[in-house]
Amino acid sequence: MPDLPDGGTFEMQGSGSKPYVLKNVGGVYSCSCPAWRNQSTAIERRTCKHLRKLRGDAAEESRIGGALPAKSVKAAADGEEPAEAAPPVLLAESWDNAADLTGWWMSEKLDGVRGYWDGSQFLSRLGNKFHAPDWFTAGLPAVPLDGELWVARKSFQRTSGIVRRQDKADVWKEVRFLVFDAPAVAGPFEARFEFLRSSVSKWNAAHVAVHDHIACRGVDHLREELKRVEGLGGEGLMLRQPGSEYVAGRSSTLLKVKSFHDAEAEVVGVEPGKGRHKGRAGALVVRLATGKQFSVGTGLSDRERENPPPVGSIVTFRYQELTDAGVPRFPSYVGVRVDVSAKTLASPKKG
Repeated sequence: MPDLPDGGTFEMQGSGSKPYVLKNVGGVYSCSCPAWRNQSTAIERRTCKHLRKLRGDAAEESRIGGALPAKSVKAAADGEEPAEAAPPVLLAESWDNAADLTGWWMSEKLDGVRGYWDGSQFLSRLGNKFHAPDWFTAGLPAVPLDGELWVARKSFQRTSGIVRRQDKADVWKEVRFLVFDAPAVAGPFEARFEFLRSSVSKWNAAHVAVHDHIACRGVDHLREELKRVEGLGGEGLMLRQPGSEYVAGRSSTLLKVKSFHDAEAEVVGVEPGKGRHKGRAGALVVRLATGKQFSVGTGLSDRERENPPPVGSIVTFRYQELTDAGVPRFPSYVGVRVDVSAKTLASPKKG
């Protein structure tokens, strides 16, 4: 069967007057047909009859990590769930700039991809499998670990592009797994963290480390650390309440602190570029959970303008504040999210 090289495209005639465009971007395949766009699953798990016709059923089954959907693709668009159940991850609330966080455990907020090791495989927040190479997972314990798949500061797009791949490529050598919790270990955070520190050397994996935490000495210490981390290109801080249990869902025992806000939106269109961007994407047209639509052009690289995220993708953007109309002011593109779906989009906050 023919296949597409990384960055390649292929046109296939469908029932309409214009051919559908099939793409391979970093090992993630897409099609411009409505059946592919309208699926509610993560973009790396979508398929359609055009991709199957091009690559063959066996190749598509291997790529999406399981049997092809027994239902029609239209049925999948009506709510078919990912193959794996979503892991019970702890999610953060935002600091209200008032609560006293003295004594809380403070760490850098990593600008990577949340990775939940369930004891045998890596899963995203939505339960989608990350196809990490065997050498990457060798030695990890048969107990759940919560952490971040991370390359470097200001490298979210690079990290996302790597973990979305389904070919277990050598580029995974750039990725580290920074562990910050052990969900199945009984007791407060301090006991779970001690388990990680005493166990990590036994896993014999140089690319795995326990993420550093320090005790917050008060609001001045917090703001100094936030300034230091952001000055290094970091995203912000995470603060965990001492003595807190690991619970599934959002909890005020875990808080994120940032100078800039971020949010997710669904791509609903692409604006054509002008001037030096003529012939490629000028901006993404995105839609918030509130239904508000706006354009995001700042932050797109030349490569992303040549191959913009397909309609239906969920992307992260940063912004300064919301206007009175509820539209983010000065939005800047960050990258494609693999752990959020259109169904789980949260509304941005004025904050």
